[in-house]
Amino acid sequence: MSLTRRGFLGVTAASLVATPAVAARGPSRTLYLGTYTSPAGGGSGIGIASYDVNGKITATGVLAGVEDPSFLVRRGQFLYAVNEQTTGGVTAVAIDAPDKLRVLNRQPNKGSAPCHLTIAGNYLLSANYGSGDLAVHPIRPDGSLGQQTDLVEHEGATPHAHQVLQVGEYIVAVDLGTDSIYTYTLANGKLTLRYQTTLKAGAGPRHLAFHPSGHFAYVANELDSTITVCRYDDGQFTPLSTLSTIPPGAPQNFPGEVITSANGRSVYLTNRGHNSVAVFTILDQGAAISLTSTPSCGGDWPRHCTLDPTGTLMFVSNQRSNNVTTFAVDRRTGGLTQTSSFSTPIPVCVSV
Repeated sequence: MSLTRRGFLGVTAASLVATPAVAARGPSRTLYLGTYTSPAGGGSGIGIASYDVNGKITATGVLAGVEDPSFLVRRGQFLYAVNEQTTGGVTAVAIDAPDKLRVLNRQPNKGSAPCHLTIAGNYLLSANYGSGDLAVHPIRPDGSLGQQTDLVEHEGATPHAHQVLQVGEYIVAVDLGTDSIYTYTLANGKLTLRYQTTLKAGAGPRHLAFHPSGHFAYVANELDSTITVCRYDDGQFTPLSTLSTIPPGAPQNFPGEVITSANGRSVYLTNRGHNSVAVFTILDQGAAISLTSTPSCGGDWPRHCTLDPTGTLMFVSNQRSNNVTTFAVDRRTGGLTQTSSFSTPIPVCVSV
């Protein structure tokens, strides 16, 4: 990944009010932290931490030597990381114990600057920002990765694939450079394009998140600081409405991550520039949203956010201020209350 990109952009939960301490929660859980390691990064590999019932984070180790693991995805006892470099790669990691990680292998990625991953059956798919394409690697029975089986380029003047995820029988990819959402099928390690949905020119769609019903998706548009609500039906997206992610008069802003609550009440989006987390209330069974608040992210340049499995805690990774903030989540209203902050080098992804 180039310095230019780093520098430029730099349904079943109960309706209860979350409090910072939740008696029903179990023992401490583990977080894995993605970061940048070179040439201007400050991390040394994949960070390992634990958090308690209040969401307070404690460092427990690091898996050193994994280069630029800027996005992580976990399945069972295995963790997979991109190596977000010009000549990129993907790395497979075994979780021998919550705080003991072991590299299984690394496979080169013929695309450039992979920045996002998803697991689809026995395959690991990566979105390559630099070259604007998707790569497919088989996952072996022991969790390691096989050689790349496919590379599919998005057509356009400046394609920048930024997200890939499995949605039922489909693979969905979001491309910031072509202002498009692509829908593929995957068979025998090969991708076949089925549909392409084009959004507003220059919006820069970065990531999307689905309503728990699966009938609607919310697209974070990085370049014009908006979020678009889309209807989703059998692989096809239909834009319904678009609204700002920041209040009037706010500074220049670039949305980062977008997620939805499991109870279908709220959408959350990180605002880089405004340095906030936009909280949207979901209306009309998912067909509409309304911006209700934009609390401070507790740092600078909130790149990523995630909810813990209980839905009562949110973790926000603040890239430029070198900290991860914890928020208590009110599951009834969607409101956020910051409870703690954890210092760590260049956090750009938090995997629970």
